[in-house]
Amino acid sequence: MSEFKTNVMRMLDKAKVKYNHYSYADTDAVSGTEVAAVLHQNPERVFKTLVTLAKSGNHYVFMIPVEKELDLKKAAAAVGEKSVEMLKSKELLPLTGYVHGGCSPIGMKKFFTTVIDISAQNFETIIFSAGKIGYQVELSLDDLCKVIKFELKEVSCQA
Repeated sequence: MSEFKTNVMRMLDKAKVKYNHYSYADTDAVSGTEVAAVLHQNPERVFKTLVTLAKSGNHYVFMIPVEKELDLKKAAAAVGEKSVEMLKSKELLPLTGYVHGGCSPIGMKKFFTTVIDISAQNFETIIFSAGKIGYQVELSLDDLCKVIKFELKEVSCQA
């Protein structure tokens, strides 16, 4: 494997956080479920990073297993908002610095309140985007909390 590093990997290195990294750049995998399959990983511990906009104008980040969908009602309740909706794809890059499919909770242009689905605590480590399409990182929640603040709450539902 090449020694390619994303900004997320560099930030984890700087924080001296232990992680594994994976590349699926040379595959046709597009969806999170396909990525989990290509990496031979349990899709319940491969997470996608979703950015939302609340009625208040605040943005929130949610991480949920790739096979699940964000429950907008639970998500809004989790962050104390009346409602949240998915951010439009075209607004993602200017807001976060990431493109759709390569969004990571680590290293966004500014930090947003982040909620990870409670199911993450069922695993020693979770896998999520390394901030570039084709690359994933794997780390424990204990290590993730060294680089970003987050809460664990039930925010997903069956797709």
